[in-house]
Amino acid sequence: LPDEFLAETMPIAKKIAAALGVDNYNVLQNNGKLAHQEVPHVHFHVIPKPNEHEGLTIGWPATKADPEKLKELASRLKL
Repeated sequence: LPDEFLAETMPIAKKIAAALGVDNYNVLQNNGKLAHQEVPHVHFHVIPKPNEHEGLTIGWPATKADPEKLKELASRLKL
């Protein structure tokens, strides 16, 4: 997906949320089978979160990041 297309995704997601009349929502995009991508093309989900029990729930085993690895990643991201 070209970067210039990505720049348009969040404004469109906000417009979808506004059209749905929701203030709280998640934007989800899965890449690859292990990440639960079901169809072989790029697409985004706008998932309303009306309360604590409905909508997307997120739960994975959280681990503390290694500060040195984060510094290394940050240096690799500087283009």
